[in-house]
Amino acid sequence: MEYTSRYLSPLGRIDLAADGDSLTGLWFEGQRRFGERPDGAWEEKDLPVFRKVKTWLDIYFSGHAPDFTPPMRFVGTPFQNQVWAILAAIPYGETRTYGAVAQELARRRGLARMSAQAVGGAVGRNRISILVPCHRVVGADGGLTGYAGGLDRKRELLRLEGTWGEQGPERRQRSKR
Repeated sequence: MEYTSRYLSPLGRIDLAADGDSLTGLWFEGQRRFGERPDGAWEEKDLPVFRKVKTWLDIYFSGHAPDFTPPMRFVGTPFQNQVWAILAAIPYGETRTYGAVAQELARRRGLARMSAQAVGGAVGRNRISILVPCHRVVGADGGLTGYAGGLDRKRELLRLEGTWGEQGPERRQRSKR
């Protein structure tokens, strides 16, 4: 059984999913829902994990970096889970390129290199938006690339974190390529 809840953010409604103990999904309304089940095995329920996630989101949307991480469970392949773990480690207010994420994954796997395109595919399958900050992954030139929640939301999330100005990436941005 999967459980759901909703959160009203400044960027629109956010739907949450959990297995009872851990967050398994977080997506903006209208965004593709990776966790949808054709049998409708969802139940809306108030759970401690949802309360923790909503507190985290309240802090985040107030313009601050939360100092805790709610329990999460990645639902994907081992490759995807490794990519998502790297994303989860990108600090608030910083970005990484797809190439940098690929280099880190290659290092962790003991490989000479890893395909940035393969990493991009895993980034695009991230089920836990914002907490697993796929919005912090940018193109090689520092520009915005795809985001399942929409590029306008990606821009706003980066702006909230202070890494995106009116004209694009801030000069003070601490991006690691």
